[in-house]
Amino acid sequence: MLPAYREYRAPAGLEAVVACVWEHEPAKDRAQRVVPDGCVDLIWFAERELVIAGADTGPRSVDLPGGARSSGIRLRPEAAGAVLGAAASELCDREVPATEIWGEGAARLEEAVAGALAARRRELLADAVARRGAEPDALVIAAARMLGAPGVRVADVAGTLGVSERQLHRRMLAAVGYGPKMLARVARLRRLVALSGDALASRALAAGYASQPHMNDEVRRLTGSPPVRFLEDAALTAA
Repeated sequence: MLPAYREYRAPAGLEAVVACVWEHEPAKDRAQRVVPDGCVDLIWFAERELVIAGADTGPRSVDLPGGARSSGIRLRPEAAGAVLGAAASELCDREVPATEIWGEGAARLEEAVAGALAARRRELLADAVARRGAEPDALVIAAARMLGAPGVRVADVAGTLGVSERQLHRRMLAAVGYGPKMLARVARLRRLVALSGDALASRALAAGYASQPHMNDEVRRLTGSPPVRFLEDAALTAA
């Protein structure tokens, strides 16, 4: 039996802008908690509508109908604005019909996806992204890579890249949806989830938190749950 949630590699040629392609088909109705990952997704949602979900700054709940398959393509954080053709900050903490961003092109894509089988739906979403001809901001790509490391300071990133903190913030808002400090928080959360086997305090320091209280506060704000419960849920989801 296939798992309810499945991820596939980025299609060939789209690795620079696409993190993965995915499907989700829960067996029964459920409320799915979504936490920030820095990404924007193009989604054929529950076999009924084409939507674009912006980068989140906190947790949200999505009602998923049982037996209905959702297919999505997840953009890399630094590529979102370029693919959308609009400032990614306009979609921060929002989910909107794709036609709101791409107009008639999205309407034609929605019609094609609705009439296709699951594997073809993934191909159509990938083709739509490829046709955008996106060229991500090279400075934001470099900044996102640097901000993914533990203990990095935004001022140091800006200085290394030869821009002011204000300019870095502005360019990241357009490309990612939020600024460098928020992206660094999301990166810490993702590192925390990836770590395993150690005591929570050790995991906090390894992930880049200043202390366990710092981790407790930040994880609660990003996920709506205390760290222990969030990490237990994350482990169950990955199983």
